[in-house]
Amino acid sequence: MSSHNTAELLALAQRIGREAGEILMDRPLELQVNTKTTAIDVVTQMDIKVEKYIVQELLAARPNDGLIGEEGAERESTSGITWVIDPLDGTVNYLYDQPGWNISIAAKDDEGQLIGVVTAPSIGSTWWAVRGEGAFYNGKRITCNDPVELNRAMLATGFQYDTAHRSAQIEQVSKLLPIIRDLRRNGAAAVDLCNVAMGRVDGYFEHGLKEWDWAAGGLIAREAGARFALYGQAPYMMTLAAGPRLFGELESFLGLA
Repeated sequence: MSSHNTAELLALAQRIGREAGEILMDRPLELQVNTKTTAIDVVTQMDIKVEKYIVQELLAARPNDGLIGEEGAERESTSGITWVIDPLDGTVNYLYDQPGWNISIAAKDDEGQLIGVVTAPSIGSTWWAVRGEGAFYNGKRITCNDPVELNRAMLATGFQYDTAHRSAQIEQVSKLLPIIRDLRRNGAAAVDLCNVAMGRVDGYFEHGLKEWDWAAGGLIAREAGARFALYGQAPYMMTLAAGPRLFGELESFLGLA
């Protein structure tokens, strides 16, 4: 059991996620686009602006906490709490004015992920979870789909920014498509994980996610009854989430077991 005030942490993350969403919904007519790891891995001025805002608000409320942020925020914790932030998960969606981008805010302690909040204002959605207390969508408790067999599964996935690695991903998808019910590619990892949590998809797998991609959504999926795991090494670590029955089948099919 955590000794931290989880209600306080959750309320803070919910408020900041909501306010960050309001900033992002006021989308500039022109986005300044730069690249990061590859030519198609992009960052905009809004990613940077919103991370700065989130960091400012977190440290104003909790100056001794640590930080890990996608756009460079890094700070050691002296309180036992570290925030893991993705200020704009689904930047390519945002760039093309597609829905589903989100703000992902998690807090972890020495036992792992403690709270997670995923705020997706373009689709009117907020998910959250506290470790050991269940998962919620817009205030209602949610659970994953289970049991689901692989040949009846609706899956979600995403693709690496490193295009050299996409051939392996395409090979996996080509083997799955003749077997499963269908496949979705939504473009925002945190929302994909939350969709597993609430049964909008049965399972999700993707190579190459970073901690800020899965920190909040992974906790939300687990608290909704799904299994969640990471395999391999960065930068090609595999993330897998699904209800317990399907998880085992996917783990075996993808050669992860």
